[in-house]
Amino acid sequence: MTPPRAAPTAEAPALLRPRGSNHVGMRQFNERVVLQAIRLNGSLPKADLARLTGLTAQTIGLITTRLVEDGLILKQDRVRGRIGQPSVPLSLNPDGAFAIGIKIGRRSADWLMVDFCGQVRQRQSLDYAFPDAHSLLPDIKERLQAMGDQLGALKDRLVGVGVAAPFQLGGWHKMLGLSEAQSETWNQIDLRAQVQAMTNTPVSFAKDTSAACVAELVAGRGRDLKNFLYVFVDTFVGGGLVINSHLHGGLHGNAGAVASLPCGMAQGDTPPPQLIHHASLWELEQRLTAKGLDPHAAYDDRALATPFEAETQAWLKQAANALAHAVVSGTAFLDIDAVVIDGSFCRPLLTLLIAQTQQALKRYNWEGLWPANVIAGNVGPDARALGGALMPLHANFAPDQDLFLKVGA
Repeated sequence: MTPPRAAPTAEAPALLRPRGSNHVGMRQFNERVVLQAIRLNGSLPKADLARLTGLTAQTIGLITTRLVEDGLILKQDRVRGRIGQPSVPLSLNPDGAFAIGIKIGRRSADWLMVDFCGQVRQRQSLDYAFPDAHSLLPDIKERLQAMGDQLGALKDRLVGVGVAAPFQLGGWHKMLGLSEAQSETWNQIDLRAQVQAMTNTPVSFAKDTSAACVAELVAGRGRDLKNFLYVFVDTFVGGGLVINSHLHGGLHGNAGAVASLPCGMAQGDTPPPQLIHHASLWELEQRLTAKGLDPHAAYDDRALATPFEAETQAWLKQAANALAHAVVSGTAFLDIDAVVIDGSFCRPLLTLLIAQTQQALKRYNWEGLWPANVIAGNVGPDARALGGALMPLHANFAPDQDLFLKVGA
């Protein structure tokens, strides 16, 4: 859910789809259409809401009165100095609703509390070498309860919890140096059910990179792009897919699973390496470890400082070429507007990775294709937890059934 924008001008208003209905029985839908109009356009008077939603002035009056009483919108100061009666802009109430996003990764876990305007109000993090189910699950419960308690009297406005984690947290366990038993423990855990048992608040689950893609779609590049492949570089690399301004999950909810993309053709009985082996921070960790350096530097500003920089530059060359291969492959199948790359590392390293990927793309044959535009994501390391928090807000307050309602032309 994006923070409110500046109000539209008369020449270029933000139009909505779907529009409201004046028929009886559409109360909740119409309320959500009005909330989305304010979310997309910023503070609006009732007359503008009626014009944007297609609802009558009487219907808008009834809806906005209810939304004010429910604490979801606020009346702003009257605007004077225009022709006609002074208008009263209506805005979202940041305290109108809250949601918590939990990201469970292979190197860390994050908790974010997000308000009704999409702003982060609370944040907690936990680092580890690899998550141990027996210790992490109690940590999740403790921190989840603590965040809810910090809301005080507003605790009843917590509308949902979104969990973002890899589909198979124990996958590629041999790469990680884990035993099959450790891997199988996570693969047998139903994380949504586990977290649901910790709270009375509804809990949803999404693949971590799909959740990150949701955050980019709603709060980042998705404001301007209708179709894009999203790639998130973390301990392992993953992705998501946006088609026509909506997250596309695919048959198994696994669309955009770029980690498994082969980086070559099979030779005999030997499968080719996958993108995960070339463009993951795991590979940079291994380079740093081999030199006796702290592998955690891969995730912060030290990656580009002495003595880490030499290994980072070597990783960049390898990762950029592998990502370029993924970009060409994705473009051939999807014919998309752009490929958005983000990650859980520092922003200067992301800038270098984008630049080197763009250079690597020049070495590929683009005949028969429209060259892809490779750009950096705007959300950064918070993307997975933020996407997790945005999902319950959408489920409770957005008018459409799919992620996410966008501005039309």
